[in-house]
Amino acid sequence: MWHKAMLSIPQNMAALTCSVLPVHPWVYGLGQEAGEGSYLSPKNAAEHLASKLGTDDDEINVIVFMVCATSQADFMKNLAAFSSVLPLPVFSQVARRAQEVAQLAITKMQIPGKAVSGLPPAVPLSTATNRLAMNAQRIAQAKAEAATGASISGLVSAMSDFATARHEALAGVTQALADLQGKSTTAWVFTAKGSPAFIASEMRKNIPQQDAIFTLATLFSGPDLSLLEGMINDDHHAGA
Repeated sequence: MWHKAMLSIPQNMAALTCSVLPVHPWVYGLGQEAGEGSYLSPKNAAEHLASKLGTDDDEINVIVFMVCATSQADFMKNLAAFSSVLPLPVFSQVARRAQEVAQLAITKMQIPGKAVSGLPPAVPLSTATNRLAMNAQRIAQAKAEAATGASISGLVSAMSDFATARHEALAGVTQALADLQGKSTTAWVFTAKGSPAFIASEMRKNIPQQDAIFTLATLFSGPDLSLLEGMINDDHHAGA
């Protein structure tokens, strides 16, 4: 059944292999285009996901996370909060697409500014050939430095610098993990286990927030989704 839950990264998060199927307003042939935007309701998103489950009799596990909103501003805010907890590439892509659409709408309302005369600002020039040449020069320089030998004090200094850099890198990773596990967000959640036909039938029932016009729903399916279930904090799951 569909229900709203708090999501957060569990302490025992590990690698997970599963099928992932996202749907959003910019999936070709799925979103409804009107004016300058593309729209997708939770009902149409759930219907599309349900239709992809197939007709096999084998038992499967399914989890769906869904964020939706009635306005683009709220949708972008919800996407940002959701992707900060579960930063899958598709969430960042949808967030960027929504931002581009919003920026386009703002740009069209603005009065064009006066054309700037003169040359454009300077930017680094980088081509495949000059990058190759620069890398070759760096290699040659490294060989020359190695040929001159190294003093004991130089080696000690280099090892000390390496140890410091390693310590800082490990501390950064630890802090990044702590920051990630400290974040949480709310989303609509659907969980089910059974035949594809049963899950599809359940997914079509009591679809939430049907007045929403912006929706991102992501279906996960696999033999063991306990790691994803560990993200869910509600009456049915222990959570993180």
